[in-house]
This record gives sequence, C-alpha cells and structure tokens, in this order.
Amino acid sequence: MSFIAFILIYPILFLISILPFRLLYIFSDFVYVLIYYIIGYRKKVVRANIAMALPHLSEKERLIIEKKSYKHLCDMFLEMIKTMTISIKEIERRFVIKNLDEFLEIEKKNKSVALMCAHYASYEWVVSMNGRVSFQGFAIYKKINNPYFDKLVKKIRSRFKAYLITTKETRGVIEQNERKGNHAIYGFASDQSPQVKPQTYWSKFMGIEVPVYVGAEVLSKKYNMNVVFLKVKKVKRGFYEADIELISDDVNTVPDYQITETFLRKVEKQIHEAPEFYLWTHKRWKHRRL
Repeated sequence: MSFIAFILIYPILFLISILPFRLLYIFSDFVYVLIYYIIGYRKKVVRANIAMALPHLSEKERLIIEKKSYKHLCDMFLEMIKTMTISIKEIERRFVIKNLDEFLEIEKKNKSVALMCAHYASYEWVVSMNGRVSFQGFAIYKKINNPYFDKLVKKIRSRFKAYLITTKETRGVIEQNERKGNHAIYGFASDQSPQVKPQTYWSKFMGIEVPVYVGAEVLSKKYNMNVVFLKVKKVKRGFYEADIELISDDVNTVPDYQITETFLRKVEKQIHEAPEFYLWTHKRWKHRRL
C-alpha cells in the first residue's frame, strides 16, 4: 500500500513542483479555501493555540492572524513541494541569509555548530544554507511512516548538501563526526512538544508553562559546539530573509538551561512581531501546567 500511495501521489507532487511561482501561488489560494473553509484542518487546535498564546488580542484580531496563518501554511507547503525541482540559484535568491559572513567566521573556530530555529516562516528552505557554508549540514527530523516518501524527502535535501537524521540517530552521528574531526551544522527545531517524563525540563513559552526540548543544549555542551539561532523573516510571498544570531561560543561556561531559555525568548519575540507566520497547527501546548 505504501508503494501504491507513492506512485499515485508522486506525479501530482512533481507537476506542482514545476509550476511557475505565479501559478503556484494561485493554486495556493485555492488550497487555502479548501483547507480552511471546507476541510477546516485543525482549526480548533489553531484557534485554541492562538487564544492561549495571545490572550491580550481581541477575538477579531486573533481571527485575522488565524486566516493569515493558514494562507502562509498553504504557501509553505507548496514551497516545500517546489523544493523538488527548484534550482539552487533560485532558492538562494528567495531565501537570503543577511549575515552569512558572520557564520563563516564562526566556522573558523573549528567547532561544530548547533543551529536552533523554530517552526516559523520558511523553516523548510533553511536547507538552502548548506550550499553556502563549508560545514556539512544535518537536520534532525521525524521519520515519515511511508518509506518511499521518506526516501524522497532525504533525496530532496541531499540536493542542497543537507542530510536528515532522526532524533535517535543524532547522538551517534555527532559522536562519529567528532571522533573523525568532521565539524558539521546540526539543525534543531526545538519549539515542539516533547513527551513528558520525570526528568523533563519545564519552562514558560508564550506565558504558558510547558515541557521543553533541551537536546540542542545538552548535545552542544557534551561536544563543545557553538550555538546559533536562525531568525527567519517573511519579506513577501515567496521571499525570506534570515539572520544568524550567536547564542554562545563557549557553551560550557553557560549555566544549565540558559541556552534553552535564550532560544525560547527569541522564538517568542519572532511570534510577537508577526504571529501569522508561526506553525499554529501543531499541538505545542498540549502538555501544560495550569
């Protein structure tokens, strides 16, 4: 069944990927109407999340953010498909890293880099960064159940010199690279909700106490990595700008959890600046302390 689903869906994905951007966004407008007004995909989750995270806004203001977030979600989903065939030159034109030179200076310190980012704006096109830096790039991801689509996603990322590794593989890959002296970038999207365990770290995110992923901090301290935050901004439809912000270049002098807290505050700032570009559909606040 997995293979049948793949061979049925893949041609549709490919045809979408070769659409000119003008037609891609016309199609995105159609998908928005379908997803938001007809299917109502996770609308209750989105509405509840925005209400919890932005209680100071009026119902009308939150509704505006809700609709804009779905429009952005549809754009981003189709941009992700577009990555199948987009040229490296084109994606670099559309995803601009404003201070790339500063990252290249960080590379000269001969330490691997933990790159922390949020599910905000175009986190999918961050992949284009790997073709512009010296270090090899690894992104931690959740494996897709369909093995054929999982293989496809890995193949797409490899076009941009990025390699996907699961959470379980991460420590082993870092260990092996460090042992061989191979410095790399490891991408952590650390704003999702982890499973609650006795040792889970809790912190406030958007004013709500929730469990927090600390893997990026723990691994960066264990392997003495530099830590940066990638702040992505949507300039206009199909165009993004990113700033690389250093969190720490001496992680073992930083108090425990301060790196994680710094990351959370930076993500909160992003959300407050333009909340419509955050991924409100995932259940970030499903575990919370009242």
